[in-house]
Amino acid sequence: MLGMALVTGCKVGYYSGNPAMISEDCQKLRPTLFPSVPRLYQRIYATVKGKVDALTGCAKWLADKAYASKAASLAANAEYSHACYDMLVFNKMKAAFGGALECMVTGSAPIDLEILAYLKVCFSCPLLEGYGLTETAGASTITKPDDPVPGHVGGPLECCKFRLRDVAAMNYHSTDKPYPRGEICMQGSSVTEGYYKCPEKTKEAFDAEGWFLSGDVGMIYPNGSVKVIDRVKNIFKLSHGEYIAPEKLENKYTLSDYVAQILIYGDSLKNCCVAIIVLEQATCFKWAAENGKAQDLAALALDADMKKVVQDSLNIITKEHRLSGIERPHKLFLTHDAFSIENNILTPTFKLKRNVARDVYKPQIDAMYKELAAEGK
Repeated sequence: MLGMALVTGCKVGYYSGNPAMISEDCQKLRPTLFPSVPRLYQRIYATVKGKVDALTGCAKWLADKAYASKAASLAANAEYSHACYDMLVFNKMKAAFGGALECMVTGSAPIDLEILAYLKVCFSCPLLEGYGLTETAGASTITKPDDPVPGHVGGPLECCKFRLRDVAAMNYHSTDKPYPRGEICMQGSSVTEGYYKCPEKTKEAFDAEGWFLSGDVGMIYPNGSVKVIDRVKNIFKLSHGEYIAPEKLENKYTLSDYVAQILIYGDSLKNCCVAIIVLEQATCFKWAAENGKAQDLAALALDADMKKVVQDSLNIITKEHRLSGIERPHKLFLTHDAFSIENNILTPTFKLKRNVARDVYKPQIDAMYKELAAEGK
């Protein structure tokens, strides 16, 4: 996206480097296009929603009514603006990000549909979702602003073509009804020809016909749009034979106001999963102040009452999103140390390095499973 901005003559502004200062940076830069990643959008969503939820009386009634009306128009007709409600409610939210936003873009990881809709309504502009990899020179698909149907990443761009490869072990087939499913494969001018001086890795990433194997499982709708539904490798099977898709669960559980980041882990020799959770400082400090606790995130991570509050919030999400009992983490380890590029747990595009995180937190994971065993689980 930066390359396209430079080629087309756009002005590019860089934030200060502190995610907590995004609003202040945007008020100075006044961006019209705001590209980011789901984690930052989750923070923005939590901040905005927290302020709305704190309203009372007529102000709360008006905000809820305004949101319901615009959300309905968005879902039905992809309408982003409302003459009355924007003036009374949403222009104030938009002003917090400079007031000039015309479009937002997200990529690099899935974004929850609730966050997607909420930000579209509050900032009165499209939030486009793209899909692609480093090997495909960035985005290979993008949603359209006038598409009211959420939950997919749009159709292929002109520079590449898609096809699906059956993943029999996971029961995904290109012949599935009502929608074909399988591993997304790509060819085109934007797709790399291979890895530099790594013939073995290149051989693994391409099939005999030269199609790049993305490792992502997709589902194709009749209009050609793509929905990414799974990873070929990022699943695990529990001891009773049930498969768990951790990325899907992590995407849901980060909706908790208390969760900044989360790793869901499962062992094929165990019958349930566990979670490593990085606490959300602002929400946890607010809870601490209300409950006579010190505003110290490291101390709160060890606090039994804090852990119960976090677990209760996950239980609510489990119920609201109709997740099964085996998908709910049965034990939690809370930490104040964020997953980051610096500690090698995140990639430069903020994706979780699952194997690295697993190794870093192996003592805590082993301890949680030991507790479960002692409880007869």
